[in-house]
Amino acid sequence: MQKSNQAPRKVNKTNRKIGFIFKLIFAIFGLGIACAGTIAIMIFMTYPKLPSIDELRNYQPKLPLQVYSDDGVLLGQFGQEHRIFISFDHTPKMLVNAILAAEDERFYQHGGIDYLGVVRAIVTNVISGHIQSGASTITMQVARNFFLSSQKTFSRKFNEALLAYKLENSLTKDQILELYINQIYLGQRAYGFAEASLTYFGKPLDKLSIAQYAVLAGLPKAPSAYNPVVNKERSHAREMYVLERMRALNFITQTEYTNAINQKIYIVKGSNKDATDSGGYIAEMARQMLYDKYGDSIYTQGYKVYTTVDSKMQQTAYNVLRNGLLQYDHTHSYNGAEEQLNIGDDAPDDPITDQIIMSGFDGLSDFGDLQAAIVTKVESDQIKVKLRNGNDIEFNGNELSWVHKYLITGGNQQIKRGAVIRIRNINDKWIITQTPGVEGGLIALDPNNGAIKALIGGFDFTRNNFNHITQAMRQPGSSFKPFIYSAALDKGFSANTIINDSPICFPTGGEDNGEWCPRNDEDDFLGPISFREALTRSINIVTIKILNQITPPYAIAYISNKFGFNKTQFQPYLTMALGANEVTPLQMAEAYAVFANGGYSVQPYLIKTITDNNGTIIAKTQPNNIHNQQPVIDPRNAYIMNSILQDVVRYGTGARAYAELKRNDIAGKTGTTTDAKDVWFDGYTPNLVTITWMGYDKPKSLGSHQYGATLALPIWINFMRQALGNSPQTQLPMPSGITVIPNSTWKNNDEYIYTGSIPLLLNDNGSIQLPENASNPSASNASGTAVSPPSTAPQSGSQKDDTLGDLIKNI
Repeated sequence: MQKSNQAPRKVNKTNRKIGFIFKLIFAIFGLGIACAGTIAIMIFMTYPKLPSIDELRNYQPKLPLQVYSDDGVLLGQFGQEHRIFISFDHTPKMLVNAILAAEDERFYQHGGIDYLGVVRAIVTNVISGHIQSGASTITMQVARNFFLSSQKTFSRKFNEALLAYKLENSLTKDQILELYINQIYLGQRAYGFAEASLTYFGKPLDKLSIAQYAVLAGLPKAPSAYNPVVNKERSHAREMYVLERMRALNFITQTEYTNAINQKIYIVKGSNKDATDSGGYIAEMARQMLYDKYGDSIYTQGYKVYTTVDSKMQQTAYNVLRNGLLQYDHTHSYNGAEEQLNIGDDAPDDPITDQIIMSGFDGLSDFGDLQAAIVTKVESDQIKVKLRNGNDIEFNGNELSWVHKYLITGGNQQIKRGAVIRIRNINDKWIITQTPGVEGGLIALDPNNGAIKALIGGFDFTRNNFNHITQAMRQPGSSFKPFIYSAALDKGFSANTIINDSPICFPTGGEDNGEWCPRNDEDDFLGPISFREALTRSINIVTIKILNQITPPYAIAYISNKFGFNKTQFQPYLTMALGANEVTPLQMAEAYAVFANGGYSVQPYLIKTITDNNGTIIAKTQPNNIHNQQPVIDPRNAYIMNSILQDVVRYGTGARAYAELKRNDIAGKTGTTTDAKDVWFDGYTPNLVTITWMGYDKPKSLGSHQYGATLALPIWINFMRQALGNSPQTQLPMPSGITVIPNSTWKNNDEYIYTGSIPLLLNDNGSIQLPENASNPSASNASGTAVSPPSTAPQSGSQKDDTLGDLIKNI
């Protein structure tokens, strides 16, 4: 009986197991059907609500405003997304291979979703307990970049997958890749691979190496983590991974792989997001002009502005002005650390501490080659600093002499761990420097048409975007004297007129019956000297006597009429002879152009053409042709003034210019104001006018024994040396109506006077002494026609404010 009962129990147990298995199968099958049904319902409900693909079929990327030099060098761009569009047909095949190796090797095989990748991602996420891998294909990334957020949620991934499917059924693979190549963010405000190529390597895509393609292809995974500017090590590791994948997929040969992994990657100087470059002020001027015409559309529509700027001259101007300002600043004391950061205690090789230090750069800006550095270690004769790129620099011994005081004291300016200082690399040697307090500016323009060839509005655009060339109203000092002398020639003076350089006082009026007794720079007097010598040697007393004779109202009318200044800038006082009025460097460039080109007025302009994204010209400047207009001053006046200003750079305050440049076609004038608050050199050749200025934003003395000749002139010389190069020397042709008097100047050179002019002598009391039976020369000009009486209003020409609108009004 026991045996017969045992068999049924075994059968029942087996049947129960089989039943359980079938139930489990049916349950799983039912669950699968339910899941499939749920997914089908979700697809049915979600798919019709997906965004239209029409936006991608008619892709219009947000393209920034780009500002170029005349020779095609990018000077700056504006827009939240810096992007250069490139079609798929023009995309280098090797870059495409690098992208596929890094992001989606089966891109051309799958239908938008890589199911093997999805399974792998699900397993990874389940094991980890959170979402860390998304298995995104390139198509899915395109869908996310255009339509979805970057949150790692299952609902977003579901919508992403559906959109990927829709994209694959609406666009070709090459079209999808083109969208990806142009839309993806790659760090440093660079969107798309064409822009990233210029941002990181300073080259167009078709000029890069395999290793450089691998660097770029490694960025989409995590632009901030693999950015070669801020994290070289992780960028290199990612580059090696991409190159290995390219070799494994036979996209490159073993030889190409070997060469690529051994190539050293160099990031272009200035690619850092906080760095400035030589084009900052030019680009901002162009942006303001276009914004006034086109509004906010300039930031997204891909306008391209081609300026008159010569990129080589612009870079030269940038370098020489910065060097001049830094050299001046280095003759003064060091001001200590800029600020103090809390970076914790010194913990060598501690990755957390290193991360804290590197995060300190987030709030710091580099000013061109003046890089921010964070001090990590300080000893009595050594400091160690870290740069934004992660490199460590040490300074020892004499390298610390300039800053030694702040190694032991200085409060918040003391150089200690966490201090922020500035360092600069000169000829592969690092030095400690500082951001100078002094400012400056340089402008160069073509006097024959007004085209601006170079313009630097200050030490650094990132630090201070106030444009000292167009916006700063400063006293020109003696550099303004040539306009007084030109007015005097127009009034009947000659280059050989004799004026007594002797003491004189003028009543100031008022109840106290006060007097103004001007003096010369050296407090000495030369006695009777010629008009030419007086300007060459920049004699204050003579200039004041001349202005007194022709009268300030006449001078104001003449100067504002002929040289482009605004009459309202001047007051009818004798101090105008010493440059006490305020002008901008741009105005001085325009005014000196009249001397440089033989007497013609030019309108400075910056923009040559503006194109849309397709390259169609939508605006173009029509510059003035001086040969198609009447001169604003007598060509004889311009010729004589030019010859005197050439004497200034041979024998006068600007003699250093001729001594160093050895050119007979250069001319100009120094300018120094009271207490040396502003110093200038305004000089030119017949083909290039260059103005240099230096001073503090809040005017204060640059120091005793500082002059235009010692501070502004060296900057001018260094610029013109490179700008002129070996260009042939040119001279203005002598106009008719000039008589040459051989060997009669104070330097025994030829003198030039208006034919028929009468020799003059300006008496000590300021009146003109004439030969017997001669008429008053102030009553007639050289051609014998009557001269209009002095007037406080211009009689011809035009007046204008020095605004950006003037630079674009002909567009």
